[in-house]
Amino acid sequence: MPANQHRLPRFATDGGISWSSWRKLSKRQRTITVAVAAISVSLLVLSPISVSRKVSNANTNSTGASEWVPFTPLSKAKENSAFCLDGSVPGYHIRRGFGSGSDSWLLHVEGGGWCNSISSCAARKMTKLGSSTHMESVVQFFGILSHDPLQNPDFFNWNKVKIRYCDGSSFSSHPDSELKNGTKMFFRGQLIWDTLMDELLSIGMSNAGEALLTGCSAGGLATLIHCDDFRNILPKDVNVKCLADAGKDIAGNHTIESFYHDVVYLQGVAKSLNHDCVARSEPSKCFFPQEFIRNIKTPLFLVQPAYDFWQIAHILVPDSSDHHGYRNSLLKTLNSVRKTLNVGVYINSCFVHCQTWAAETWHSPTSPRINNKQQLQKQLEIGTLKEQQPSISIALFRAILLAIIEISLLGDSKNITRSAILFYHL
Repeated sequence: MPANQHRLPRFATDGGISWSSWRKLSKRQRTITVAVAAISVSLLVLSPISVSRKVSNANTNSTGASEWVPFTPLSKAKENSAFCLDGSVPGYHIRRGFGSGSDSWLLHVEGGGWCNSISSCAARKMTKLGSSTHMESVVQFFGILSHDPLQNPDFFNWNKVKIRYCDGSSFSSHPDSELKNGTKMFFRGQLIWDTLMDELLSIGMSNAGEALLTGCSAGGLATLIHCDDFRNILPKDVNVKCLADAGKDIAGNHTIESFYHDVVYLQGVAKSLNHDCVARSEPSKCFFPQEFIRNIKTPLFLVQPAYDFWQIAHILVPDSSDHHGYRNSLLKTLNSVRKTLNVGVYINSCFVHCQTWAAETWHSPTSPRINNKQQLQKQLEIGTLKEQQPSISIALFRAILLAIIEISLLGDSKNITRSAILFYHL
């Protein structure tokens, strides 16, 4: 080992920038590297790495006992033969509202795809998406279900219900299909839905002043399918609306159309689909929201990413997936929605699937927003800005470190811009 290597900083011999790589750099590249390193250290030192506990808790969920919500089995499931795929009792998680939200109700339908064959349903019933015996006994409420007023300022004190999904049909299957297919599965999605609604009405929802039905993915589709029925079971003076998150799968690809066709006919879904749509179209087409959304009379809001990663992966053919093509197809299908007065749409360019149930995408410094507007109370704005700053600084610090590595190892100073841009957005 050369004598002068003992005088090198420790990181130079521990997997950092090697001495041999450093010697290969030109004088200009060495100057850039040193300057960037100095900036990196300055950013790290000057940035407030920690923020006040009060602000931090505004955007993350506490893991305290109050966050955990127990599973409640449907009390009349056996009486009404409303069972999960495996015959177990379905249920929900509920957190009671308080204060000004005591008479307000928010129902969120869990997502989880569908099963379209005997074999896929048999596999599904061995999981929490087909059996309550595999479900968690307690869950935490995040995003739109959170009881933290700083994370969920609009609905934190509402009565909030998370509806567990265990039928594989977006709560639209019927038992008469069981005998026809000779299965040992229970296709009881519609019965589960009806029994659940009756129970919620009996424990206070019948006295609601306002109610919001929401759902994600397959739960978003369930929200669209049952939106008007949800409106009809509540008194006429109740303010009722629906919100579907990533529930608007689009047709146009043989794979997804064939899959939906099998779901509809295996589980006898047609009876639960929009009657106007079924009257004019083949039933399985009416499992696609684009075919029946214009028939929904209840005020409706759609939250849909233009680059929905689940839909890109499952609706497009993987070998020829065109992310921008999916976006264009989605926007095209939404043209008809623009003509419907009772439907609102929020589309962003995030590469996500569901956004309302997660703290990061529902209400946080990094969540999608319109014109950079925030819903946090005015007195917390300063704290929020303080919290955003270290995130930006740390991101820049990571970007610059990567740039240093690329310059050192590749000897290409042009990479600094590309690296900084890449890591700033990660």
